[in-house]
Amino acid sequence: SSSMPYALVILPIASPKLYTYSIPDVFLDKIKKGQRVVVQVRNRLYTGIVAGFTEEKPKYEVKPIEEILDSEPLIPENYLELWQWIADYYMCTLGEVYTAALPSSLRLEGQHTVYPVETDLKNILLTDIEKEILAAIKKKPLTLNNLQKKIGVKNIVSFTKSLVEKGLVRIDQVVENPFKPKTQKFVSLSPEINTPEKLEQTINSLSRAKKQTELVLAYISLAKPSIKNPNPLISKQKLLEKVDSISAYQALLKRNIFIEVEKTISRFDTKFEQLRKINPLTPAQQKAFEQINTLFEQKDTVLLFGVTSSGKTEIYLHLIKQYLAQGKQVLYLLPEIAITTQIIYRIQAVFGQKVGIYHSKLNDSERAEVWKRTAGMLEDLPPYQIIIGVRSAIFLPFKNLGLIIVDEEHENTYKQFDPAPRYNARDVAIVLAKKFKAKVLLGTATPSIESYWNAQKGKYGLVTLTQRFQDIKMPQIILADTRLGQKQRKMHGIFHKVLLDEIKKTLEQKQQVILFRNRRGFAPYLECQDCGWIPKCKFCDVSLTYHKETNKLVCHYCGYTIEAPRRCENCGSFKLRLKSYGTERVEDEIAVFFPDAKVQRLDLDTTRRKNAYAQIIERFEKGEIDILVGTQMVTKGLDFENVRLVGILNADSLLNYPDFRSYERAFQLMVQVSGRAGRKNAQGLVIIQTAHPDHQVFKYVIENNYTEFFKWQIKERQDFSYPPFTRIIKITVKDKSEQLVNDFSKLLAYHLRKHLKHRVLGPEFPLVKKVQTWYRKEIVIKIEPKLSLSKVKKLIINTTNQLKQRENYYRIFVIYDVDPM
Repeated sequence: SSSMPYALVILPIASPKLYTYSIPDVFLDKIKKGQRVVVQVRNRLYTGIVAGFTEEKPKYEVKPIEEILDSEPLIPENYLELWQWIADYYMCTLGEVYTAALPSSLRLEGQHTVYPVETDLKNILLTDIEKEILAAIKKKPLTLNNLQKKIGVKNIVSFTKSLVEKGLVRIDQVVENPFKPKTQKFVSLSPEINTPEKLEQTINSLSRAKKQTELVLAYISLAKPSIKNPNPLISKQKLLEKVDSISAYQALLKRNIFIEVEKTISRFDTKFEQLRKINPLTPAQQKAFEQINTLFEQKDTVLLFGVTSSGKTEIYLHLIKQYLAQGKQVLYLLPEIAITTQIIYRIQAVFGQKVGIYHSKLNDSERAEVWKRTAGMLEDLPPYQIIIGVRSAIFLPFKNLGLIIVDEEHENTYKQFDPAPRYNARDVAIVLAKKFKAKVLLGTATPSIESYWNAQKGKYGLVTLTQRFQDIKMPQIILADTRLGQKQRKMHGIFHKVLLDEIKKTLEQKQQVILFRNRRGFAPYLECQDCGWIPKCKFCDVSLTYHKETNKLVCHYCGYTIEAPRRCENCGSFKLRLKSYGTERVEDEIAVFFPDAKVQRLDLDTTRRKNAYAQIIERFEKGEIDILVGTQMVTKGLDFENVRLVGILNADSLLNYPDFRSYERAFQLMVQVSGRAGRKNAQGLVIIQTAHPDHQVFKYVIENNYTEFFKWQIKERQDFSYPPFTRIIKITVKDKSEQLVNDFSKLLAYHLRKHLKHRVLGPEFPLVKKVQTWYRKEIVIKIEPKLSLSKVKKLIINTTNQLKQRENYYRIFVIYDVDPM
């Protein structure tokens, strides 16, 4: 095999190139594309992935591959191709994709561990740092990386090398593979004891050993051996729970009456009740189901546009069943772990053990188990046939994917913001499906402008479902005018009287309330408590944002800045109070008006723990909570029987966000939130608090008219050349020095304009210009279809890299975001 003397390896570091390693003879016939290998980079061990082979000897000295970790490829060929596509499209490196794709226990950086060697230190001269190292590893051996952190010196390797030469330490380069399947011990009777007669003889032979007899009898009662199956396996733990005698157990093993085996078991608690049948589809759902299948004959992607509560999940279940019957795997993507709990139960209730779950609250071994089970790499555990997962589940190594369902396709949580790869799982799913000749179903009640445009253009098939399940009425929507409310003294704190009255009514009827407070646009502003005056920007007429650290008020649109005033400019009062309310403030204030109501918050802070979200939702379903106050999370496809009223507290902060998608987002959010109101026998009520009740968006929300809303938006997008008429690449320049950020971003924009002209916007400071001591500036590039996207990307990367060669720019961070959300 002289045709492949060198391996090209992907490393989990953000470098644009593949690394070349030599292949020792012992590995020549073992090494394959897609395997994990252990290699060295600057004295650190990494787990890399073999991406291919080459005969070209590089200029530098080539190190050998240290070890191969897999007998078969861990990453199938079509996934290596997908990684390459993601790296090219989203302007990042293969190493970054690799880091995102694999659970960390499958890409371990094999840390060199430093051990002390027992010697007499009397006549050995040591430097201070060497003494520190010896003291540090005396208690327990440390990896080089940890040692470096502890001692705080850069070139730790050379110091430890000198200690190795003096014979005082040894460095062990073991790469441990930390993913260990979870195993359990099982026990059965020896295969010789295979008839009732032999069993009786065995028991008689134990006459004196009371505990041993008890154990065998306990085994019989638990395992229920039969003629057909004389030696069933049962868990050793269960057996010893019945008869607690480890010594008798050991004796029975010695006498060859018991046989013990170890089997891989799942880390997931899989106790399923009786599996339920899938509900039959209603005529409207059945029609949609058939249309989807017909469209799949000509199109790879179909958009299912179904109003809230039209029963999209039931259609998904029927599709899943159909694809499993063909022996295919199904990937069911959800925007975030929050909404998965209810859906997981519904799907597991039907498909039981075939379902795997993949999300960020899993620990690393659990992730590695799902990863390996999807590919069918765990011997005792059958491969998963359905994965329910968040965006990162598109990286799982499916063997024969048939269908990808992207539920709530419009959600921006499908897009990864940080770190790279900044991919959109919905868009990657479509590319992934092509590699498997699989189909993609996008489902939503409020399609993204882009997807609906693709459906209009015939790129996707379109199926619409306009009938709500069991003909539940759409909720009534009322706008509560907060500006007028201020004048008429109808605002009580942050609530309009109309909303408070309806909450009171709802609680009296023993029904439930959801209050929604948007997390974005959480901007603190000043307000006079006596007259309600709010300092605004004289150029933009938006409220100025208060910055505590500088005691200044700043406009986030234009940068206008003033000192925070001490007294009200309208009435002279000194009672200026900071107004900014997140969900906590809503929770506190609602308790003042309704002291007996049980209020619960649902936001990032209350759901940090692994199962917190599921617990809160369950308590709300059981009626143990009267008022649920929350952020985005409460808008997700949850179905509650008893919600009469939904309040949207600050619709304006949705509209006034400086972003070309803010109206689209506001519309989607309000429609999705409204969908939570009203159930079988009663029409729900939605109250939206706003200072701009005549804004066009509200008209479409109240009429629940997506198509008219779409027409209005698509015209705006065309007039201002935004997606889907252009592609956007956002470049963020960041550094600790504001001066460098300003200079570099100006320079970059200037050079890009030479080629791209008016398509380059900026550089501008974003809404929040400084995050944790990092300054940032953004350049936005709009690219119309006739331009080659890949050429533009090359131009951007080359220009950036050339400018970074200049003296003080090499440390600057430049981040590319393709199709930002």
